[in-house]
Amino acid sequence: MLSGLMSDCASGLSLGGGAGHVAVPSHPTFGFTQEQVACVCEVLQQSGDIERLARFLWSLPACELLHKNESVLKAKALVAFHRGQFKELYKILENNHFSPHNHPKLQNLWLKAHYIEQEKIRGRPLGAVGKYRVRRKFPLPRTIWDGEETSYCFKEKSRNVLRDWYMQNPYPSPREKRELAEGTGLTTTQVSNWFKNRRQRDRAAEQKEG
Repeated sequence: MLSGLMSDCASGLSLGGGAGHVAVPSHPTFGFTQEQVACVCEVLQQSGDIERLARFLWSLPACELLHKNESVLKAKALVAFHRGQFKELYKILENNHFSPHNHPKLQNLWLKAHYIEQEKIRGRPLGAVGKYRVRRKFPLPRTIWDGEETSYCFKEKSRNVLRDWYMQNPYPSPREKRELAEGTGLTTTQVSNWFKNRRQRDRAAEQKEG
């Protein structure tokens, strides 16, 4: 099965070649290029097969170039999270810089791991306030964060877009929610929940004033 994945990745890479394509030499004892290894890591991550991903990572040779590849590092972080090896996860995330498009997923791993640790210490699930305190106590490392202020994992730019829309129309249609999700980098569910919560807050404020 792994050889099949490698073949698929090799085909994809050969098709992507061109004037600007630079071939990455394969490891002499491994036989696959860094690009092929990265491709397999991405495919296995997307499939959700963590055990196969872990076995693949274990099979990699001791080559620094391979182990510093971003797809490999991301895969290692995911495996560490699923195995409950949170210290290893934090070490990977804190000591390696990741591309912005990978930040949301890695931020999610960082926060979830800290939530789980705190829940074990307290012996009960964290509520919204508890999670907020965890985020304050364990801020995102700059390796997976662009420095922009976040609020409940929503970037300030995203919240501004939603607020502006809310002022015009507090009840966006399903199509408009999808468009807002695409424009803010959030999921449709997050957008729906934001509008629902904002309407509830406004109604509560009106009743209090009344």
